[in-house]
Amino acid sequence: MAVMIGGLLIHGVKVGPMLMVEHPNLFWGTITSMYIGNAMLLVLNLPLIPLWVRILKIRHSILFTLVLLFCLIGSYCLSNSIVDVIIMILSGFVGYWMRKFKFDAALLVLAMVLSPMLESAIRRSLILSMGSPLIFLERPISLVLMISAAVLLLFPPLLRLIRRAKTKYRS
Repeated sequence: MAVMIGGLLIHGVKVGPMLMVEHPNLFWGTITSMYIGNAMLLVLNLPLIPLWVRILKIRHSILFTLVLLFCLIGSYCLSNSIVDVIIMILSGFVGYWMRKFKFDAALLVLAMVLSPMLESAIRRSLILSMGSPLIFLERPISLVLMISAAVLLLFPPLLRLIRRAKTKYRS
């Protein structure tokens, strides 16, 4: 969903309840393409089930190497640039470390979609307040949200410190 919203925002489509009114062709085209895609998947996948089972029997080392090779070829063919391959490899390392440290990739995609909107809203607020960050603390709703965000950011490290202190105290 976040990727689809990001794609719509990149193309200048305002996402929200008025999407069906302002862009009915896009909305109904998306719904129709989902139905067509499901029908095609049904027609193609049912006869190919034995092939998918055989692919699953391939050793992981061979399958991993083939997937990596196809990813490298695909990223190079995108614009015949080694820079795209380097970006793909770096993205792979970032994804590996995110999985190793149990970060959710969907949150990263959501942050990449929402961050331009957040940045423009913060910029507008700071322009209205002549550059004073106190504008975020003047209104009651804004103050409650800022305090909530601070508590949510500080709660996990404080909880870890309390747990460490309890274990040291017990031993």
